[in-house]
Amino acid sequence: MNRMILAKLEQSFLPILLKVGENKRLIAIRNGITLTIPFTIVGSIFLIIGNLPINAWTDFIEPISAQLNAPVSVTFGVLGLVSAIGIGYNMGKEFEVDPISNTVITTIAFLLATLTDEFAINIDSLGATGMFTAIIVSLFTTEVFRFFVSKNIVIKMPDGVPPSVAQSFSSLIPAGAIIATIWVIRVLMGVDVNEVIQFIFKPLVFGLSTLPGLMVYTLLVCFLWSCGIHGDNVLSGIASPIFLGYLAANTLAFQKGQPIPYEIADGFWILFMCLGGTGSTLGLVLAMLRSRSKMYRSLGKMALPSAIFCINEPVIFGFPIVMNPIMMIPFVATPMILGTATFLLMKIGLVGKIVFQVPWTIPPIIGPYLATNGSVGAAIWSACTIVIAYLIYLPFFKMAEKKQVLLEAGESEQEAMAEIAQTVES
Repeated sequence: MNRMILAKLEQSFLPILLKVGENKRLIAIRNGITLTIPFTIVGSIFLIIGNLPINAWTDFIEPISAQLNAPVSVTFGVLGLVSAIGIGYNMGKEFEVDPISNTVITTIAFLLATLTDEFAINIDSLGATGMFTAIIVSLFTTEVFRFFVSKNIVIKMPDGVPPSVAQSFSSLIPAGAIIATIWVIRVLMGVDVNEVIQFIFKPLVFGLSTLPGLMVYTLLVCFLWSCGIHGDNVLSGIASPIFLGYLAANTLAFQKGQPIPYEIADGFWILFMCLGGTGSTLGLVLAMLRSRSKMYRSLGKMALPSAIFCINEPVIFGFPIVMNPIMMIPFVATPMILGTATFLLMKIGLVGKIVFQVPWTIPPIIGPYLATNGSVGAAIWSACTIVIAYLIYLPFFKMAEKKQVLLEAGESEQEAMAEIAQTVES
């Protein structure tokens, strides 16, 4: 029955989600956004150093606090610009137009699209608020560039001209068309492109800041993983710019000493909902360590080191969780329960909100403590989530363990399943 339900879901939703995951534009957006990760982490390190929750340290560095905050302002203040560069380059690679030319044209077009009403570069739009504009501009730039190249509407230089010079001239007509179009929209027509795009994406941005939106996202990601597809990668092209924008807003508010606006920000998913990897499979790994089954005990020992650093492919494909209707239940339910509880605890102030970005491979307890600027509540709750994940997985694991023990004792799979069914009925 469970397999029939899973098969129905696969037939209904999997083809749609696969098309989303294989879309070249979303792949380019996802890969382009990752270019921001080193800068947000470096900026967060400076922010942590400048705001360690130790009074003696705070007093000591007070004379140079402005200097320490300078890298933070620069790294978080240009997330939109860095996104335009990263997405422009990856769009060029995906659609086989010159990546460097596509990157430069995208960057110039982005700056032109986000000018102020006085036609000066808008510093505010270079940050997270300009990320969606960067996405739209890079899409427009690549499509126009592709059109001109495919129709051979380019300047061709004679043989013998250096390739770099030839490429520059071949980009001249597409670049002129792209820049002229955006100039007409922003300068002549006076349309605030950034404001319009923000308005269009507002429902999606608002949705992922809410608990229901997070639950839908969790369900989709975990469902894809249950079918053997990297759910995080498939949906990150849509979700990452939004979560990163929340993080930038939280970081800015923290710098200014204002209330932190968002419970859900970049890091919330990985630090509080994915202990040991998507599905919070660290709980399953801990259950396997004391298993009566030799196979599960060995798998648990093998998977533990990687699970500590949030890598769980050995469990997902080795247990397996993929195409396993029984284990799909805790795999989906655990992050949903942990996400809901964390959201509510942040709402009431028992757990600090995320203001720094830390590497996604950082272990539990340490990661939440650092990301929330030393929130003791976050560290304690992180330890509690490990126990909760273990308790949720335990009854489902015991069912799988009993079958495996019987198989290891020499019984056939049919006999083992019959014995388990009899135990469940009684």
